[in-house]
Amino acid sequence: MDLPLVYHPQYVAPLPPGHRFPMMKFQRLYELLLADEVAGPEQFHQPERSPNPYIDLVHTPQYRHDYIHGTLEHKVQRRIGLPWSPELAERTCVAVGGTILTAQLALEHGIACNTVGGTHHAFPDYGSGFCIFNDIAIATRTVQHLSLAQKILIVDLDVHQGDGTALIFQDDPTVFTFSMHCEKNFPLRKQQSDLDVSLDIGLGDDDYLQTLDRYLPDLLSQVNPDLVFYDAGVDCHVGDRLGKLALTDTGIFKRDMQVLSACMSHGYPVACVIGGGYAKQIEAVAYRHSLLHRAASIVYRHRT
Repeated sequence: MDLPLVYHPQYVAPLPPGHRFPMMKFQRLYELLLADEVAGPEQFHQPERSPNPYIDLVHTPQYRHDYIHGTLEHKVQRRIGLPWSPELAERTCVAVGGTILTAQLALEHGIACNTVGGTHHAFPDYGSGFCIFNDIAIATRTVQHLSLAQKILIVDLDVHQGDGTALIFQDDPTVFTFSMHCEKNFPLRKQQSDLDVSLDIGLGDDDYLQTLDRYLPDLLSQVNPDLVFYDAGVDCHVGDRLGKLALTDTGIFKRDMQVLSACMSHGYPVACVIGGGYAKQIEAVAYRHSLLHRAASIVYRHRT
């Protein structure tokens, strides 16, 4: 059995020309994984649209209903940063379904990777920062609801703090949230994760990897999770438009190997989502995202 991956053609929805969110990166990531023979077509699992009751495990039914039907107040819609369309609403629900499927595959096979996900700025009753529904939070609540896993660790290495995720799971002993992010970056108002590690602007590969190593191994043993969600954002790259850190491609690959090896070597199943990545060159950002899947393929092969 090869590494399970998750993709759906509806992961791409139309946006206005010139919009700064690189929507086409999801399709290019899928195509790149096939073209570079990181994965074969048989490795990809196609998710179903997330049922509304699963979304309602995290979000208020009113917010979910208003978003899906395009009836949000203008100021709430504007805060998301993505113009509403029926295609984007459907894409959002399919992407959440993809992270739920990724979690289920990880519990079955030890590791699985989505080709979207990491919408960690979504709060129970509003979206923010290109995030509409919080896919990691919904997948967490879903696997708990289905009694597939109870103790969850969220390792969020996107360059921006996972503020929505932190608030959703505040004071919940069944979910531990760990966010390692650039301090002087969006969101301006941070929430309190169970463990926040703030990084200085311009931090490079070596210091970043050493900082991660200082926390992650102990965290895994202390939490002893049934499932790890890994948000592998690549907006920490030196070439990212919204990042402010200075990791290279090599640094990101080493980071992903570090996280996945630590989880797998101790028998913790890990469900991976790709997080943020913002560059004008779609090919460049798609390649950075593919480093997660390349690392996961290596770790999975070594394990099996």
